[in-house]
Amino acid sequence: MCGIAAILSLDGRPVEQPVLERMTASLVHRGPDEGRTYISGPVGLGFRRLSILDLSPAARQPMASEDGDLVLIFNGEIFNYIELREELTSRGHRFRSTGDTEVLLRAYREWGRDCLPKLNGMWAFLIHDRRRGVLFGARDRFGVKPLYRYRNGPSLFWASEIKAIRACGAYTGAIDWETAANFLHQSRLDDRESSFYAGITQIPAGTAFEVNGEGRTSDWRYWSLDQLPAIDTRDPIASFRDLFEDSVRLRMRSDVALGVSLSGGLDSSSIICATARLKQQADEPDQKPLLAFSYMAPEFDEAKYIDEILKQTGAQVKRLETSPGLLWERLPEVLRYQDEPVHSLTAVVGFELMRLAASHGIRVILNGQGADETIGGYFSYFMDYWRELLAGGRLVTAWGEIRDYAAAHDRDPSRLTLAALQNLCWWQLGRMPAYRRLSHSWRQRNLERDRWFLADLAGRTSPASVRTASGLNAALKQSVSASPLPLYLRIEDRNSMAHSIEARLPFLDYRLVSLALGLEAEWKMRGGANKFLLREAMRQRIPESVRVRKDKMGFPTPAGKWLGRELYGPMRDLLESRETRERGIYDVPAILQDLEAHRRGEIDVSDRLFAVAQFELWTRLLR
Repeated sequence: MCGIAAILSLDGRPVEQPVLERMTASLVHRGPDEGRTYISGPVGLGFRRLSILDLSPAARQPMASEDGDLVLIFNGEIFNYIELREELTSRGHRFRSTGDTEVLLRAYREWGRDCLPKLNGMWAFLIHDRRRGVLFGARDRFGVKPLYRYRNGPSLFWASEIKAIRACGAYTGAIDWETAANFLHQSRLDDRESSFYAGITQIPAGTAFEVNGEGRTSDWRYWSLDQLPAIDTRDPIASFRDLFEDSVRLRMRSDVALGVSLSGGLDSSSIICATARLKQQADEPDQKPLLAFSYMAPEFDEAKYIDEILKQTGAQVKRLETSPGLLWERLPEVLRYQDEPVHSLTAVVGFELMRLAASHGIRVILNGQGADETIGGYFSYFMDYWRELLAGGRLVTAWGEIRDYAAAHDRDPSRLTLAALQNLCWWQLGRMPAYRRLSHSWRQRNLERDRWFLADLAGRTSPASVRTASGLNAALKQSVSASPLPLYLRIEDRNSMAHSIEARLPFLDYRLVSLALGLEAEWKMRGGANKFLLREAMRQRIPESVRVRKDKMGFPTPAGKWLGRELYGPMRDLLESRETRERGIYDVPAILQDLEAHRRGEIDVSDRLFAVAQFELWTRLLR
């Protein structure tokens, strides 16, 4: 896990060493162990190293092939590097190091761009292919590892984080007001390639590219959720269980200390139990206890579940102790590392959890990101499932599923059925182009009437992507590719790397995702329970109370209560500041009026208040 930066001068001038060093230095938190650069005329590659696999100098980057024709900078991990090394060795390759970087370099030497489907991991990398006169790069299938790009006149820039591009000295952009308006009006984040900085865009997930010395660039998708590889589904539960265990095993490969994020929910419990089981099977001498890191607000107590997990695994839990005031104080620091606004105070909790893990010497941490979006973890997916059943004419099955859900969650099945039928009608209408145009017009007028913002801000918004395909799998694919997973992956990466920790996500092994999304919807939702596949696969592998629990938390915060109490004063001070009033986009008296109503408990506008607060704090970091 590291930070990378690159420059290509299209006018043929040599890359300036101080510029590349500035970019690389801005990423020191991603790689505190070492920094190095490579310049070959108009090509410059910069690297900051966080040593995880092969801690020796043999694994240094930029890494060149023996003949110097290929030079690589690589952020991430290739988890199946041992297996690939064996294959490459059988093809005549001889290795100088023991980590995954040289495996990636030689895989490109052997197979070219066709090496990408062979990789199981998370990555963003660039290779200077001197033989062909191109830079070749790629980002992993799900976009776990970041890669941004920017063009300014005769220069192209790439980097792991936006701050590195801003540090080059050639960035001349400002706030991307379309992205900002989408966020402030519609709470949209990371659902497009654009960023909050005009001209700086992301390389899309699952995308590779080549660019030659004249700047001609070709991008292509080497991985698509619509073209998933075939996975044996004769016994889905056994297949998922075995793949999950193997995914955790691969992600435990590390030459440094490893820990686990633990919320007490189904996903993190599955990971920590598998980790403990695999550690026990390894039977290594002088094993240190497995450390877990957790946060619980008093209003969301999961202690009884965590205690059962600790009893089964023998892990030691380190709990984050914090307060609303401290989280608020940390927010500017979080925004500085994130480069862009976040979704809630939960992101700040995640930042502090990573700080806690780093203080205990952890450099690799496993957590459950991706499970909700691929196996069906959000309660909104029940409606997608019921709509699929109704649209397919499976009325008896739909009624049975709705009734089971109602019984499990103490709801009225008749009301739920009516809501599902209404949802189906609205979805059918949404497929009609004329209705979509009319609906967009209605939404735009409503945005213009938003009393918190001046009317011209609404005119800068853009339509959100429209999902016309029916059913649960379509909803899951939308969640993986557009929202909310890209946002959560960005937050996880920046939070962990701010503290020089590598976050690994077992549920985003492409084999697991291919299996889950290749199955019919009833393998995700059944009998009123979500994540049916995972629940069945974890029988007798995690505590039964965790396996069958119906609620969902995941490090939540009572932000609504806090903004009416402990954070009311700081929020009001921020709104009344001169900078906020002179921003030129808010109706501050209207926001203050709603803040008072929120404080009295008449309305809940905590999400919108937090969005305005952090946008203001973020803009002040631009100076």
